[in-house]
Amino acid sequence: MPELPEVETVKETLKHLIIGKTIQDVTIRWPKIIKEPDDGEVFTTLLRGETFQTIERRGKFIRFILDHYVLVSHLRMEGKYSLEEATAVPDKHTHVIFHFTDGTQLFYKDVRKFGTMHLFLKGEEWHRPPLLDLGPEPLDEAFTEEVLKQAFSKTERMVKAVLLDQKVLVGLGNIYVDEALFRAGIHPTTKAKTLTQQQIKTLVESIRATLSEAVKMGGSSVRTYLNGQGRMGMFQQKLYVYDRAGEPCKKCGTPIEKIKAAGRGTHFCPSCQVEVRV
Repeated sequence: MPELPEVETVKETLKHLIIGKTIQDVTIRWPKIIKEPDDGEVFTTLLRGETFQTIERRGKFIRFILDHYVLVSHLRMEGKYSLEEATAVPDKHTHVIFHFTDGTQLFYKDVRKFGTMHLFLKGEEWHRPPLLDLGPEPLDEAFTEEVLKQAFSKTERMVKAVLLDQKVLVGLGNIYVDEALFRAGIHPTTKAKTLTQQQIKTLVESIRATLSEAVKMGGSSVRTYLNGQGRMGMFQQKLYVYDRAGEPCKKCGTPIEKIKAAGRGTHFCPSCQVEVRV
């Protein structure tokens, strides 16, 4: 699933491709992707004549801001956008097509069909799911040691599970949680409430550093992620633990291990991230 750096990269790419384009029509080939309104014909009618003004990101969601509406899109596992010429023929994985007045088309492709789209009147999106109750952005000033300390103190969960919780902190998924915990020297199964103030400080710094570097490198193309122009991210070349089970740790040489934690495949170095049992 694309995480904050990948979604940020897609957002920035699409801003260069579709800002100023006006929607002439919309073709919906897999109606289940459209969650709000629950009628595809209404969705299409509302979007006709709307022009893309800007594009923003909230957590793992893309916010397409039009004249009167905001389209909230989640890519889930395999979702991808691409700008195509008028003559482009959609393949079987292209499920939503935005036809523009200049003859170009925006294809939304999704092999697994897990992606979602919600259309709201401007401002309404903040008061309704899926953007309602999301936690702070990890690269914003609102994300502080105190925020993480408060979240950790209220739970019995392991630290990995807490960091994956989008109500605590948005944008982090399996890749960047594993990477941030490695940089902070914290074992993923450590109970969050047992972390010291210094460990929390280090973790905040590690999260910020990991995400900032990943954004600069266009994200991680570990599986099938491509940006809106079909280009791969390059941060996977700098991954310390994720998807490196059995390979030597880049810091100490110990083989990276993989376990299941918080319901997810989890990678760590048993020497750099010593498990502390309480």
